[in-house]
Amino acid sequence: MTGLIDDFLPALMDPDRPVPQGLQDGTGRPAGRRFNVYRNNVTASLIAALEQGFPAVSKLLGAQNFTGLARAYQQDNPPRSQLMMHYGEDFPAFLEATPQLAHLGYLGDVARLELALRRSYHAADSTPLDPAALAAIAPEDLAATSVTLAPAIEVIPSPWPLHAIWTYTMIPGIPKPPPQPQDVLITRPDFDPVAHPMPKGGAAFVAALREGATLGAAHEAGIARNDSFDPAPILGLLLAGAAITGARQG
Repeated sequence: MTGLIDDFLPALMDPDRPVPQGLQDGTGRPAGRRFNVYRNNVTASLIAALEQGFPAVSKLLGAQNFTGLARAYQQDNPPRSQLMMHYGEDFPAFLEATPQLAHLGYLGDVARLELALRRSYHAADSTPLDPAALAAIAPEDLAATSVTLAPAIEVIPSPWPLHAIWTYTMIPGIPKPPPQPQDVLITRPDFDPVAHPMPKGGAAFVAALREGATLGAAHEAGIARNDSFDPAPILGLLLAGAAITGARQG
């Protein structure tokens, strides 16, 4: 029985593996044909889940290429959770480790963006801070102020024009991406996540805020990545996206 159990999952994930010995159907007969049908259904379901979870990656690669990659991915990466919304967490790293995709260096970050949108959608709700509360803080005290951010916030640093690549892929008529780095901020002001482009350093700024840094320290984190980094537009995005849930001085 132990051998049957050990063989079941690898055989289920790989159609080239033989049916596990000793596997029987409900009548006690060898379950080869039924197992193959079940295996094909599982494979098709996991490929479909990846295609739905990574629509931009699928479009960038083309349907046939994506299906082949998804099949290869699912053979070595069975679901670790019963919640299919989590399936594909290792897909960005898988794409980056695939030699045939080396010329598409941005593909892993596009997949990370799509994962982040999914996480943001399923994140817990929160109550945003009234912008007037932040505006009431004296300018000289802002640097020593720390803020708390909504659970739905996601940041993706990238050396690629990530947001532009994603929108160019998903929205017809969008201009071709300019060759400049773009960090991406995801907010969820209502029910659906929204992706925003940020200049280089923006991801470091927001990540520092999430870790409890003051606005001044977070600004320094952004400047470390970009000498001309300006936090004001990103604070505006956070406020407009209902992403700041609290503020504390000192």
